[in-house]
Amino acid sequence: MPTESLKEFRSMAPDQLQAREEELRQELFKLRTGASTEKVKDISKFLKIKKDIARIKTIRRSNELKTSTAQA
Repeated sequence: MPTESLKEFRSMAPDQLQAREEELRQELFKLRTGASTEKVKDISKFLKIKKDIARIKTIRRSNELKTSTAQA
């Protein structure tokens, strides 16, 4: 599965970002359990998924800060 670009994440609605983060967390969990039971062919998927989760969390936090400064 190719990773999304930053522009694609920024264009998503907050609920879509949350859903995508959950999907990525589940995929990361599956990879971790697969790595403990058998060999994983592409180790780089771990890093890609972790980076995508971090991107989503960063975008969600910046959106929170934008709304809180707009209200103040």
